[in-house]
Amino acid sequence: MTPAELLLDSFGRVHDGALSVLDGLTEDQLAHRITPDANSIAWLVWHAMRVQDDHLADAAGLQQVWAARGFIEFFDLDLDEDDTGYGHTSAQVAEVRAPAELLARYVEAVHHQTRAWVGGLTEADLDRVVDTRWDPPVTLGVRLVSVIDDDTQHIGQAAYLKGLLP
Repeated sequence: MTPAELLLDSFGRVHDGALSVLDGLTEDQLAHRITPDANSIAWLVWHAMRVQDDHLADAAGLQQVWAARGFIEFFDLDLDEDDTGYGHTSAQVAEVRAPAELLARYVEAVHHQTRAWVGGLTEADLDRVVDTRWDPPVTLGVRLVSVIDDDTQHIGQAAYLKGLLP
């Protein structure tokens, strides 16, 4: 298995998990919060895809799917174009409401761009430094593993919340 194949498998699991969480849920169920300040399923899936979209587009030198494919308009959120949800207030979390179909379309679009780029990576590419703000500087390989880790945690949280729905 090549590093690209391993990464593709990992991102594929994120994709499949996200779609599984969304399957069969109404917009109200997606927006449900188990406590007033808890994250909703919609926010968790949206945030996971925003992080993946943002971080991979930055590393690849691509435009984010969020803006390039019109999702910023489809979701119609009062957020900056580069907002990924990091540090959102409870009120901002509550604003992320969307039907499962729209969230699934965003999941699919981000996954398509991810697969197209990650599938062409070589082992040597993974050692390229993509962020010098850290010590040690962050390589592409470390960044991709970080995104996968963040995505799997958030999709897992969303799956847990789905299991709590009445």
